[in-house]
Amino acid sequence: MAAVLGGDREQVVGSSDRWCWCSRSRDRVHGPGAARDAIWLAGRGWTVTAVDVSSVALSRAAAHAETAGVAGRIDWQQHELGESFPEGSYDLVSAQFLHSLAELPREEILRAAANAVAPGGTLLIEGHLGFPSWQHEAHPEVPSPKPAEVIEDLRLGEGEWEILVSREHEREQAGPDGEATTRVDCTVKVRRRP
Repeated sequence: MAAVLGGDREQVVGSSDRWCWCSRSRDRVHGPGAARDAIWLAGRGWTVTAVDVSSVALSRAAAHAETAGVAGRIDWQQHELGESFPEGSYDLVSAQFLHSLAELPREEILRAAANAVAPGGTLLIEGHLGFPSWQHEAHPEVPSPKPAEVIEDLRLGEGEWEILVSREHEREQAGPDGEATTRVDCTVKVRRRP
């Protein structure tokens, strides 16, 4: 649950009001910034459904939302996304860094995310393209699809969606010992036609 929107969030999310945020955080420890995007959106009037597999991550995030005064605008839900997904439709569904060493039906999860987008709504997907320079052990079993592959895997209905963003981009990241490294990520943003 890192800085999933980054940069100018207003430009990324637009002006809708129902948001579903999906993350996979098993085996990770979260600090005070863990739910910053859900809290940021709730602070701007959005009703947010925030999803994670980890009850610990959700508890910590809920505590941060309480401190920020937006707890009433965020519905924290625990889901193993390959088995269940939040009900309803949303103006924005954001699926962030769904990579795992454990088996993860990533394409099915992203299709479920697309199905949850309301007419006129947006699906935002972010992922890593490979591993950071400080990680010396390769994991070829972890998918790192390029933007065109993500779009193909979504199986979007012809004429039903507009591709707004499909790109690879570099960003700076700190390694475990604080060393700076450049990481390549993938962003896909599509809008369901009204």
